[in-house]
Amino acid sequence: MTIPTLAEFEDAAAALVGVVSHTPLEESQHLTEVLGVPMYLKLENLQRTGSFKVRGATYRLSRLTAEERARGVVAASAGNHAQGVASAAQKLGIPATIFMPLGVPVPKLLATRGYGAEVVLDGATVETPLRLAAEFAERTGAVLIHPFDHRDIIVGQGTLGLELFDDLPEVETVIVGIGGGGLAAGIAAAVHARAAAVGRSVRVIGVQAANSAAYPDSLAAGTPLEVQTRPTIADGIAVARPGDLPFEIIRELVDEVVTVDEDDIARALLVLLERAKVVVEPAGAVGVAAVLAGKIRATGPTISVLSGGNIDPLLLQRVVAHGLAASGRYMTLKIPLPDRPGQLARVSELLAQVGANVTEVLHTRHGQGLQISEVVLQLSVETRGEEHRAEVIRTLVDAGFAPTLVQD
Repeated sequence: MTIPTLAEFEDAAAALVGVVSHTPLEESQHLTEVLGVPMYLKLENLQRTGSFKVRGATYRLSRLTAEERARGVVAASAGNHAQGVASAAQKLGIPATIFMPLGVPVPKLLATRGYGAEVVLDGATVETPLRLAAEFAERTGAVLIHPFDHRDIIVGQGTLGLELFDDLPEVETVIVGIGGGGLAAGIAAAVHARAAAVGRSVRVIGVQAANSAAYPDSLAAGTPLEVQTRPTIADGIAVARPGDLPFEIIRELVDEVVTVDEDDIARALLVLLERAKVVVEPAGAVGVAAVLAGKIRATGPTISVLSGGNIDPLLLQRVVAHGLAASGRYMTLKIPLPDRPGQLARVSELLAQVGANVTEVLHTRHGQGLQISEVVLQLSVETRGEEHRAEVIRTLVDAGFAPTLVQD
């Protein structure tokens, strides 16, 4: 594939005026302190439909012929691409059918239906909807709108790269999450083209969830490889195989690809909520997760793209709890006690002395292999970080108790 030119990206940006929003770019003082250079957040979570996907989908559909529009479009997605295609199809008066996995977050499902698309639910991961969408296209003649493996999609997503450079011409590093690779490829090509036009260069760093990281092995092999994925909260970038077209661009223009684990992502979501006051879905937070995990080395102004904000409130609740635990600010302890009066009061007194706040208590004599003279006390406790958590456990141990940490 020939890399899209600056003129192509600029034409796409002109075509999307009035359809997509020019989302804000804001500096994060906290992340600046962590990274050691000025750190900015591109709030694409505030984009129409809640993610960058509307850029590529709208540009792709806008270039269909009248005959193709009459046949309708079909797509497969875990949510964001679905909303982008459904929204674009509604604006252009094109019938749309969207295949989505059974576990798709409810807000994404309802939003996709709300844009007027017909939604078909099937499969545990996005791989099944992708196959079904291709079969539907073959059977009905509908135009398949691939989420990342098409030049128009890549060019549409790359309009975000032009915004980054326009908003911060002195940018030296861009951090972006990678699933199939459409966004990263588009941003890398657009940013490099815009920088080259003024005699500069910009580093682009891609980030994948470790449980679904096809790019590191593929880049090492020099060809797209399919990997065995594991469950990840970053469902928006859970793709088993890189797209052929994005891979070629990323191999040439993306300087580095790093991975982050589930705890890293949960911590990033919590930091973004507390410090930046923004709600981001897990896939949109992987760039910040990489910064917090020490995976990024940057010089000069740096931008992390918050690619989407479509998160199920129930998942957000679980992720916040997990993020608190991963940050040392919440823990659950099991403490075996002799079954005699005063033991619960003693534990409570010790926790009060070290300033730990108890949020939940379970005191039981039943099950768990207990002797007749034993009980187990299970406590959920708020702490102020890793040092405070260690102090709480040390205080209990010094008092003769044997607490064990319960993993969530």
